[in-house]
Amino acid sequence: MQEFLDKIILNNNVRSYATVFAIIIIAFIFKRYLTKYIAGWLYKLVSNKEIKVKKESFLNKVIKPLDAFLILLVSIIAVDKLNFPEILDFKILKISFKTIIESVSNAAMVIVFIWLCRRMIDFIAIILEEKANATEDPTDNQLIVFFKDFFKVILVIIGILLILRFSFHKNIGNLLTGLSIVGAAIALSLRESLENLIASFIIFFNKPFVTGDVVKVHNFTGTVEKVGLRSTRIRTDVKTFVTVPNKQMVDSILDNITLRTQRKIDIRLEISLSTSISQLKELTPLLQNIVTPNSVIENSLVYFLETGKNAHVFVVEVYAAMFQNINEFNVLREEINLKIIELLENQQIEFAATIADIKLHNK
Repeated sequence: MQEFLDKIILNNNVRSYATVFAIIIIAFIFKRYLTKYIAGWLYKLVSNKEIKVKKESFLNKVIKPLDAFLILLVSIIAVDKLNFPEILDFKILKISFKTIIESVSNAAMVIVFIWLCRRMIDFIAIILEEKANATEDPTDNQLIVFFKDFFKVILVIIGILLILRFSFHKNIGNLLTGLSIVGAAIALSLRESLENLIASFIIFFNKPFVTGDVVKVHNFTGTVEKVGLRSTRIRTDVKTFVTVPNKQMVDSILDNITLRTQRKIDIRLEISLSTSISQLKELTPLLQNIVTPNSVIENSLVYFLETGKNAHVFVVEVYAAMFQNINEFNVLREEINLKIIELLENQQIEFAATIADIKLHNK
């Protein structure tokens, strides 16, 4: 038995192979217990007392990459204790086979580690989404989705740089310098897209509007359905779907109708010049009675604006409570208009447009 264990195969004795094989087998047997312990510790690290996310969901995300990372790490450390066989010491395209194996091992370690970090970011995003759902501000959820994708992209870039450094032995400093020059050229060519990206950050943090708000911009009114990284999508009041670049949403004068405390009804009455002075004097208080403040009408103003060669002009301004439904506001507007028309009929007051004198001159 001793002679068999001391037998040399490919520059290593059987005892060394058995030791490496035993270490890997033990790692396979106990990996699930070890990974669950490490995952539980990580869960306590990223979780908090205020927001409780199911531990099972966290384990489902990190167990597989953590298993792969531990097995790969133990296998590389164990195999590294063996002597490299001379028979495998050959070159492929002037690169030794040993160097290729080391490069592949390093790349595999980096890939699995980045995989684990991405799963951790997913779970942290779930925790933040749970916390964001407890607030009334919908922009928090959009911000979480944006930064989750952003950090995932950053992790992929870091992984590529690490592979270039440890697998291909490239100087990352020189590479980053070259990338910065290329990035500057790309930034100049994509200036408009970058401006829209910066504007999206301004919208996220300054919050001039959020998803669900009714806004008026560029002579159209609609409901904000989505705020993206480049543009904002609005469903207009005529049910069309408009996409506006974020830069224009930030630079333009924007009226957030949802944030209004009141809605205004502005009515301009042009009364016939044949109306008597007594009727004109009585008209203002009668109109005021129609728009007397109540639970819906918070304030009102009626006045005789001007008179001219075509009509006497009265103005009725009504400030109503903010309606969540625009149809309710239109019903109130219609009701006030009908009451004004009924009042003018009862007082036998005609509109200026209803009377027209046509004179014909025969040369």
